Amino acid sequence: MTTFPPSPSPADRTAHDGLPKAEFAFPGALRDQLVAAILDGSKTSTTGLVAGYEHEGEPLPRAGERSVVVDSEGRDVAVIEVTEVRIVALGEVDLAHAVDEGEGFTTVAQWRAGHEEFWHGAEMREAIGDAGFTVDDGTRVVLERFRLVADLRERPAAGPGEK
Repeated sequence: MTTFPPSPSPADRTAHDGLPKAEFAFPGALRDQLVAAILDGSKTSTTGLVAGYEHEGEPLPRAGERSVVVDSEGRDVAVIEVTEVRIVALGEVDLAHAVDEGEGFTTVAQWRAGHEEFWHGAEMREAIGDAGFTVDDGTRVVLERFRLVADLRERPAAGPGEK
């Protein structure tokens, strides 16, 4: 028997039209990996920089908000709902959060090294308009927990005996 995450009803497919987009990382291999982890349920948390929200003039996320996850091609692939938001110093990120990011990290040190590589990368520095941007233990980060509400991808019809 094959089972999938919740299939969207026709109403679900149109109900997400007015929701903001959730873009994980930048288009490319990392975004594809993160989106796949959201869709398979292994990614239930994410981390953003407070500085990134401030630079973009975007409000910080709040529990209960829903958004549409987009893949590297800009396609709507899922609806997620924020279940918890914490603002902490980078040095205070806990192991549960790091593991729940679904990227295979087993220690906070691994998680931090991976995130520092991303945050210190040229794309991120360009996105926040600071070629010398760097993080340290005191850098404020946004820790979000979320749940998958709907998988918006098209799936083949179930065969005999499948649901």
